[in-house]
Amino acid sequence: MDNQFTCSIKRIRFDENYQPADNTRLTTNFANLARGESRQENLRRTLAMINQRFNSLATSDNPKGDRYSLEIDIISAELDVEGHGQTFPFIEMLKSTVIDHKTNERIEGMIGNSFSSYVRDYDFSVVLPSISDKTDAKLDDFGDLHGKLYQHLIHSDVFKAEFKKQPVICLSVSTTKTYYRTAHVHPVLGVEYKNDDYSRTDAYFRKMGLSV
Repeated sequence: MDNQFTCSIKRIRFDENYQPADNTRLTTNFANLARGESRQENLRRTLAMINQRFNSLATSDNPKGDRYSLEIDIISAELDVEGHGQTFPFIEMLKSTVIDHKTNERIEGMIGNSFSSYVRDYDFSVVLPSISDKTDAKLDDFGDLHGKLYQHLIHSDVFKAEFKKQPVICLSVSTTKTYYRTAHVHPVLGVEYKNDDYSRTDAYFRKMGLSV
């Protein structure tokens, strides 16, 4: 990428006082929880559910199921394309920190949950339908821009200074293809299913350096 591209990272704590930023996507799950008359109660219940679920998985030396809680930050990454200080929102992700109330430790968790991207939305909502009407080709350049922007971000000094771990992104994808059950069972995510057929979604995220 051109050296003029600069990245910036913003954090917003996801707690009962959370207010969505002006440029947060309206369909983002955590933003939807923070709207309406019951917004604060919705947030409290969601956070309590997250902590209960985490403690139900971390049972070692946790007899009351209340040893841990999660701090969640909404990470907004912005790009300055021309180097003039004008940025546009690129992606949003969630970053977790585990609080061990027995040892008072803060344990770094994952980044990447609830991945949200304006460029990806544009690609799949606008670019892909316009091309699909004209050709059945595999669209070799589809996703190139998003992949390069994403790679530029996660390899930037700004991102590396903020995060020690690479993002782990989980997606729910609608498809007409058949997925087949494997023998692998994850203790949290459950049974693994695989599909070896070509998928534009798989190819798109492979350009980001991601794989299933």
